[in-house]
Amino acid sequence: MNKARAFFYVQHLLGIGHLKRAVTLARAMAGAGLEVTLASGGLPVPELLSFAKAGDVSVVQLPPASAADLAFKELLDGNGRRIDDGWRRMRAGALLAAWRATDPHVLVVELFPFGRRQMRFELLPLLDAASGAARRPSIVCSVRDVLGAQKSAQRQEETLALVERYFDRVLVHGDPGVVSFERTFPSAGRIAGRIEYTGYVVDAAPAADGGAGHGEVILSAGGGAVGAGLLEAAIRAKPLTSLRDRTWRVLAGDNLPGAEFRALAKLVAGGTGIELERSRPDFTTLLANCALSVSQAGYNTLMEIVSAGARAVVVPFAGGHETEQTLRARCFAGRGLLELVDQSALTPETLAAAIDLAARKPRPSPGAINLDGAQRSAASIVRLAMDKAP
Repeated sequence: MNKARAFFYVQHLLGIGHLKRAVTLARAMAGAGLEVTLASGGLPVPELLSFAKAGDVSVVQLPPASAADLAFKELLDGNGRRIDDGWRRMRAGALLAAWRATDPHVLVVELFPFGRRQMRFELLPLLDAASGAARRPSIVCSVRDVLGAQKSAQRQEETLALVERYFDRVLVHGDPGVVSFERTFPSAGRIAGRIEYTGYVVDAAPAADGGAGHGEVILSAGGGAVGAGLLEAAIRAKPLTSLRDRTWRVLAGDNLPGAEFRALAKLVAGGTGIELERSRPDFTTLLANCALSVSQAGYNTLMEIVSAGARAVVVPFAGGHETEQTLRARCFAGRGLLELVDQSALTPETLAAAIDLAARKPRPSPGAINLDGAQRSAASIVRLAMDKAP
């Protein structure tokens, strides 16, 4: 018997968080019995795409695009050149070809129309093709709990019109008991019948494999694209803390520019008790075993921290017009799950004070928030796919 098919579109522009969450969801969908194709439009992230393939997910790497800066208005191609109309036509054609080759029973679009307006040149033709197909697939938006900067009334109206025109379901990957979607999209009530809260999405935490990270302080910055300032402040905070005698392990991220990585290497040289690495495949094991985690506050990192029950200090990224990490982190801090230092107040001294405060507290208890988002999302998408499958 043939499986029902799903096509999942995701575009990451700066960090890798959107792709990481999409891979987790795609693997859960494949595990629930769907034949899943993941179309990734950002710069290749080999370890994540290999992880997707290991979970029986087919991967289509589209000609990549990334953001030129934190404004997210200018897009660059895979060679760092600004994209033009010819590139847009080529990319839109590649996406449509991948969709047609899959012939899915359900189409999942990550974030759009609540974000990724830069990609309308390819997403609107895709949605038109899907909604006008002889066998129209179910069409789903996959969106995190908190959006970016507050949208104007006009922008919200445009978004609502697109949801009502194209989408059958909006899966919000959050817990309304922690933060409701209306908090950053006030007009959500108009599409309440299409919204389904799934809980937060996180890969199931593996059992701690040996003693990796035991008693250490783990410093991380996600992919590392915008994490140098936090990591430098954390390294300088070490001698000011009660955990100064522990091993501190810095995971700088694969996307931290080489010059900034070399500057951190100089900072930790000479017997400081600090180990500097790019990344670790056993990051969740380190979190489960560590004395404390210090990190940014991206969606995926926060969920891994909570899932591991780690004591944590977070410094939400607030560059450009970003407010998403700060709002979510404040909601989590209000539930006693972590300590928070605003990026605007970040110094070695303020970070050291927060580290000492977190270190004195017990580890957060499990079950504080709903972390079943991957499984519940997959179950919902399977039901929508089966509505269209023969």
